[in-house]
Parts: sequence; C-alpha cells; structure tokens
Amino acid sequence: MSSGLAVLCLMLLHTGAQGFGILSGKSLNHQEITERAILNTIVQVCRELAQAEGTDFTVPAQPFTAEAVAVACGTPKSSKSFSQAITFITLMNIRVDIRHALNASFHFDEEMFVQGRKIITEGILAVKASNKQENYESARQKLAEIFHPLQDFYSHSNWVEMGNKLPNSNLIKSDTSIGNIADESRATCRNCDGDNCRNNILEDVINERILTSGYFGIVPFVSTKPKGKCSHGGFVDQTSNIEPKGGINKDTFGSSHGHLHTDAANMAIAATGELLEDIRGAAGDRPFLQMMGISKGSSKALCFVIDTTGSMSDDIATVRNVTSFIINSEVGTENEPSVYILVPFSDPDFGPLTKTTDPKLFKANIDSLSASGGGDEEELSLSGLQLALTSAPSNSEIFLFTDAPAKDIYLKSTVVALIERTQTVVNFMITDSSVSNRRRRSDDKQNNRIAASDAQLYRDLAQASGGQAIEVTKSELPTAVSIITDSSSSSLVTLLQAARSPGKADNFSFIVDETVINLTVYITGRSVTFTLISPTGESQQSTDTTGSLITASQSVGNFITLRVKKQAGLWEMKMVSTNPYTLKVIGQSPIDFLFDFVEASQGLFQGFDALETRPRAGVNGSLLVSVTGSDSATVTEVTLVQSSGSEEIKGVVVPQESGNFLVQVDRMPAGEFGVRMKGQDDSVTSRASVVFQRQSSTNFRSSNLTISADSNSILVPGTPFSVPFSVMTYGMEGNYTIRATNNRRFDSTYPTSLFLEARNSTNGTVTLSAPISTPSGTDITLTIEAEAPDGGDTNYVVLRFSVLNPVTDQEGSTAALSFSTKVTQSPILCLSIMVLGLCILTELDIQ
Repeated sequence: MSSGLAVLCLMLLHTGAQGFGILSGKSLNHQEITERAILNTIVQVCRELAQAEGTDFTVPAQPFTAEAVAVACGTPKSSKSFSQAITFITLMNIRVDIRHALNASFHFDEEMFVQGRKIITEGILAVKASNKQENYESARQKLAEIFHPLQDFYSHSNWVEMGNKLPNSNLIKSDTSIGNIADESRATCRNCDGDNCRNNILEDVINERILTSGYFGIVPFVSTKPKGKCSHGGFVDQTSNIEPKGGINKDTFGSSHGHLHTDAANMAIAATGELLEDIRGAAGDRPFLQMMGISKGSSKALCFVIDTTGSMSDDIATVRNVTSFIINSEVGTENEPSVYILVPFSDPDFGPLTKTTDPKLFKANIDSLSASGGGDEEELSLSGLQLALTSAPSNSEIFLFTDAPAKDIYLKSTVVALIERTQTVVNFMITDSSVSNRRRRSDDKQNNRIAASDAQLYRDLAQASGGQAIEVTKSELPTAVSIITDSSSSSLVTLLQAARSPGKADNFSFIVDETVINLTVYITGRSVTFTLISPTGESQQSTDTTGSLITASQSVGNFITLRVKKQAGLWEMKMVSTNPYTLKVIGQSPIDFLFDFVEASQGLFQGFDALETRPRAGVNGSLLVSVTGSDSATVTEVTLVQSSGSEEIKGVVVPQESGNFLVQVDRMPAGEFGVRMKGQDDSVTSRASVVFQRQSSTNFRSSNLTISADSNSILVPGTPFSVPFSVMTYGMEGNYTIRATNNRRFDSTYPTSLFLEARNSTNGTVTLSAPISTPSGTDITLTIEAEAPDGGDTNYVVLRFSVLNPVTDQEGSTAALSFSTKVTQSPILCLSIMVLGLCILTELDIQ
C-alpha cells in the first residue's frame, strides 16, 4: 500500500451496517475514532517523553492533526510518514467491513464475545512480536485489523446500556472473563415501540449485567436469530424484521440506539487508546513512535544492496566512505535516517539482511564486507533487491551497487510489483564491467523476455521506481555517490519526472513554489544537450558554464547533476538527444502528497475500496489524494502523465472530508505513467496563494487482468498456510503463467498456470510452509503474479503476513501473564490503565 489515504473516502459505505458509520457527518465513524485515539495517544507519549527529558512540550490546538502533532513532538520531518501510518491503519480497519462483513466474530455480533476477544488478543501478540523484530508495517497492519472489532464491541453490545463508563479492559486480555455472557436460550430483547427502541433490551438483562449483542443477516426470510434475541438493526439487517423487531446498534445517531452513539463512540476512542497504551508498554516509547511513523530525525531509511564478489573491492570502499560521511554528519540532526538496511549479494547466495536503528552497528557491518568469489559473472542482484524492498519502509530509497548482470532475471516482474506497492525509489550504481553492453547467452534468452542488454534491465527498474541507472567507471564512482547524500536529506519532493526512449527533442515544464529549497536536476543519458529557462525568461544552455541559473554542475559517466538557483514560478527544460535519457527535478519542501488507486466495491456495501493491484486498463478509474505538510493546502489538479510520452489524462477533482480529494479519470493509460498533482496553499505566505506541483517518483501500469487474494494474516510455523487467490482477464483467453514468491524463501506450492476465459474468474491456492523454528514477529511478503500467454500483460497482488510461533513464545506468554498479574495486584495502576483513554479525552478536551 503502499501509500496512505483517508479511509473515509476509500470506502464510502452508505449503510454503516457492520460498524460505526463510514460516511462523514455528525456521527463519529471508524476513521474518526481511530484517528482521535492515535493522535491523543501520541500527544500523551510525546508529552511524557518531553517531561522525562526536561524539555518543553506544547499541546497543539484542537482539533489535532498529524501535521500539528508531529511538530509538537519535535519531529516535523515525520509528518508525512505519520500521516501515512494513520491512514494506512484506518484503511485496514475499515476494510474489515469488506473482507469480513458477514463474520460475526469481527463485529461482536450474535453474542460472539469469546471469538471476538480471541481475534483481538491473538492480534495483540502478533503486533508485539512484530514490534520486537522492528517489523513496524506488519505491526500496523495487524493493529488496524484488531481495532475494528474492539471498536464495534461498544456499538454492537449492550455494554453502554448497562451503564458502564469505562472500557471493558478484559477484551485485550486473554486470561480474564469478558463478562456474564447471555446463554443461547436466554431472551434478551422485546419488540421496539415502532421506531423507538430505547427500552427494547429486557430489564433483567440490564439489571443482572448480562452481555448480549445483536444478530445480523442480509437474506430476507432466512434467519439464524434464536427466539427472543436482539437484532443489530437497520434497513440492511433482515433479522430486525423478525420478532423481537428492531435493533440495538449505536453505529450512528440514526441507528436503533442512536441516542447512545456519542457514549459508544467515546468509549471506543478510550478503548482504542487503552490498546495503544498496552502496545506502547510492551515496545517502549521510541519504538512505539516509530511504529506510528514518527522518528527523531528523518523518516527516510538508508538502504544499500551491495554486490560482494571479487571485483567489487573499490565499490565497497566507496560505500564505506559515504556511509561514514552520512553517519558522522547527520546522526543527531533532522536528516538522521530512521533505519539502516544492508543486503549483500553474490552467487550462489544473498543476505543476510541487516536492519537496525543503530548507526554504529550498521557502519560495523559495512566495514566487515569483503569482496570475494563470483565465478560466472552473473549475480543474485534481484534477490537482494527483493529482500530490501520487503524490509524497507514504504517510500524509501534504495541504492544497489554492482558490476555484473543479474542471474535471477526471472524476478524482474516481482521486483516491479514491490516497487509499485511500496513506492520505493531504486538507484543502480553500475561500475565498469561488461554489463553495460554485454549480450546474454542465447540459452538464457529463451527463458526470459528481457531487453537486449544486461544494463537495460537495471535501467527499466530504475525508471519504474523513479530512480537513476548510473553507469560509471570505478574511479568515477566516488563522485557519482553524491546522489546518496542528496537523497538522505529530509523532505525530498519530486517536481518533475520524465523519460524518453528512444531519445528525441522535447520540452518539459515544472512549477517551483516558495517552499522549495535546494532545487536539483538529475539527467541520465549520453550526448544530451539542454536549455534551462527560468520564470523570468532567462535561459542557460548545457554548454554555458558562466550562466546564473545553474549554480553548480557535475557530469560523471552518464549522470549529470545540476544545482539550480531558487526562483518561484514556471520553469522550462528543453532537452535534445537521439539517445535514451531521463529527467528528474527534485527539491526539499514540507509539502508533498499521498495517493492511492481505488475502485467501486463489488460487495455488500457500495463505495470505494483501495486497490492492492494494478488498476484496470482503458476504463475509467479513481484515485484518492491528500496533501501532507500543510493543513490548509488544497488539490486543484491531478493528471496521469505518460512516462515516456506526451499523453496526459486529467482527472476531475472532488473535495472530500478530512482534507482528501477523490479524483476521477475517464480512462486509465495503457502504458507506464506517473501521477502529477497541482495545488495551492494560503498559509505559506501573507501574499497571494502559493501554487505548487508534485509528481510521484514511482511509475505505474494498468492491466487487463485482475487478481485478488485474502487470508488470515497470522502464520503459524510448522502448519501449512493456505492463501486462496482468484484471477480474471478482460483480454485474451488461454493459459496464464502464475508465479508466487516470498521474501523468506519458505517452501511453497501453487499452480504454475491457469486457463482463463474472458471475464470469468479462475481460482488457485498458494500454500506456504514456514520452518518450525521461525521466530514470532518474522514478516513474510508474498507476491502472486499472473502473466498473459503472450507475456504482454501482468498483474499481481502483494500480501504481508506475521509469524506467531507458540513454540518459541512460551517465555513471552509467561511474561505477558506476569504483567497482567501485576496489574491486578496494583489497584492504582490497574485503574490508570483502564481509564487512560478517557483521562486523555478529558485532559486534552477531545470529547
């Protein structure tokens, strides 16, 4: 998912039938409940950290926003990653209504209290294990999935009707009683008095504090509701028309028990905060904040994938030098990387992965690298890259160093899928070897559809990700790695990105706004000339070394870097070359954007759901866009821009709640394309509104294939783990190639091909087997791909799973039980934990 978006628009569920309402309005919905709980908790954590460290803390103004909270926490550079984390969590939360709409356990319907609590407590174990392994994206995914049933408990049960003022803390504990649950044969409701359902729960149920919840069904005249039981209620719920008629849900003000909606929503906010505090207590303050996308320095990762074969000694020495420079100059500053990642590769192996927040450990691992081996010239570069892509945070930047062709070229489509889903930039540092012009052996050609030269593979992947394929001699590499120090700067934004292959003369324009500093132009290609024209009409040609627009320039190998004088307004770049070239314009600015492709939901609920695959080609489509770094910025234009051509498809921008924008286009491009956003911000200057332009670094593709998959997100080692998937084509029928790869190299089985008829779904299953010794918290990324018979079309789905190992977790379970016992023995601590969510609400005036 890459990327984060407000879930309010991701699923415009018009009914709210299986949880708090989705549409904006006076009622509180899952998105708002989750956001408030997260923002309250983060403010509390940052305030306590500031007190412990003896620094000042100012509570931001109400209502809290991710931008304001990040600033208050002293981490303004984390506002984008924090926003992304929040919106990812809210997306995964509300997706439960699509994936598990009729599973009562996920909503505490039909008195499924034991089953619902099991979902929550098992999820908590998985979140804590993932945090312990620093697999924060997996932790966020599982956290979101358990937020939904936790919040629904207060809307769907009679906990509020019984007069409770505090959350049911036992929902997040596996070894305590949830409460006195109604027997299956016990009647709990009477008919509502017309539309008035205020008193439809039986008095003895309330007085004896018997827990009950409503039954729910969508098929008329077919009901599993036992005699005398309550219904969920609402016009979608067909059981509410069967005696006892009516319902008890508090999802919105218009629900059967809508008069208690505010109480239920505030209780859900408090309970969500209580769960977050439990996760925080297990992880520690700084790791907890990092799980939520907040780091003291930059939110960016420093990630190297390095060929360690015999000819790479000089390259490794260069990486050591640039690593030392970054660590020595940026540790303790706002540009300090949030995480350091290293993946060595050679042949026949790659790894191990180093992922750490400790710069000294990272530097020590870099220093320990040595060059040796590598007999047949080809190395496992894409295997190393796959491991890095599945380990680095979304929106990272990766640098791969090699002087050899890829031996594992079959992973190209998998790598592209991971690039698109994580929106990660990959730069290839290719030093002098035969790779740039060498042809693959004929026996390799017949098994792989690749470009003519080995280097073209790296160029293709660089272009797909918005990175550079820099081809230099080994002596030139120390100069070329200046791009690494550039990328480590915080708040990098892309203003323009384009490629032309074959090369041709073309003109490109881009807007520089007043918030942009350190304006830089990257060009890759051979024999490229250009003319740069400023907003005032002043120009400077590539041959002019005395002009005033370019303050510094550097040319090494096929890579040109230009430092450009800051001047707000519309710039133009005229490029001339008959050779392929790429052009990228970047700068530093707090203002950026997040987006996701969405489609109309085909299930029980009407609305939009975020895509996990490529959008469908040639038909209308939608995106959801939000601006980060400013609470007052608005989106004025969103365009899908052909990456290697001039075609542009503008969308219709429709403002939504919570600062989000639904963008509708009449046709998804057939080829590779990027997303360009223009907007304006009135808060930046006291003069006229600031107009800004941003473009996605990642390029995307559409497809005539659709592929979907879903499975339990917790994998138990030693037990076969099945992932059912479905593929459909809107193109040609025939035998479609199926590939399934995972980043842990666990054993797997799957059909290698499926016969597809046009517009008919065909099903398959991937079965994974994790070794019994796999520790809890290990994350597995599974990529399932389908490729058309002629190889001209592919699509994919990328899934992430967490390992929960009951064998290796015995000590952890004991520790958890010990903690619960200590809480019970300390009434003051127990009360503090129980009421913490409500305490935050009262103290920070959120209610």
